[in-house]
Amino acid sequence: MNPEKVARHFDLTDKVILVTGGSRGLGFEMCRAFAEAGATVVISSRKQDACDRAARQIETETGATCLPLACHVGDWEACDRLVDAVNDEYGRIDVLVNNAGMSPRYESLSSVSRELWDKVIAVNLAGPFRLSALVGEQMARAQGGSIINVSSTAAIAPGPAEIPYATAKAGLNNLTAGLARAYAPAVRTNGIMPGPFLTDISDAWSDEVKSALGAIVPLGRAGQPEEIIGVALYLASDASRFTNGSVIKVDGGMAYGN
Repeated sequence: MNPEKVARHFDLTDKVILVTGGSRGLGFEMCRAFAEAGATVVISSRKQDACDRAARQIETETGATCLPLACHVGDWEACDRLVDAVNDEYGRIDVLVNNAGMSPRYESLSSVSRELWDKVIAVNLAGPFRLSALVGEQMARAQGGSIINVSSTAAIAPGPAEIPYATAKAGLNNLTAGLARAYAPAVRTNGIMPGPFLTDISDAWSDEVKSALGAIVPLGRAGQPEEIIGVALYLASDASRFTNGSVIKVDGGMAYGN
């Protein structure tokens, strides 16, 4: 097969892609990959200066256009303003990536406050619901689009230190399945379920945790951030035009028991 023809399946030229949590980690890697594939990327995270830095770096490296817009996705009114701002600038959103997330530490389950619980659910689940509802309806009217929800393997294998987060991500998987039916056939909704990745979050892992990954992950290591790119490009592009309602694990082959 002609390599250029293969590349066209993943071409994102002239697509407008909104990525929450896009200023660092896996979100940043996806933003940079989308820009390299020809997209106009809207980079959103809570802090405007972080969005600005990420946008400048990607524009310098790729020559693509990036729009940095701060948004706390746990705030529904802020989600509304974000969608309005993108529409005011570009008139549409072709791909939405719900990547923003948070998993605060806590001493014990009984120490989890209602405030912490509500924040975790708001950012990891309620925000993606609101953005997907707004953007999904818009995509359906335009007869095309892709929504990508970034979940976590914690959704199916929760650890004791991440139960609120895992619960929210399990809900996100369920949301993905529901949206895949709600907005089809015009809009595709899928999920990415990453396992352990060496992002800035991993800086807090103990040496014991890092060593244990070699035994837990069949590939013998955690993922490098850029290794999320392949599945992200697939789901954002026409290459996945018959993929809907899927949640794709990117975890080095980890097994999960009941």
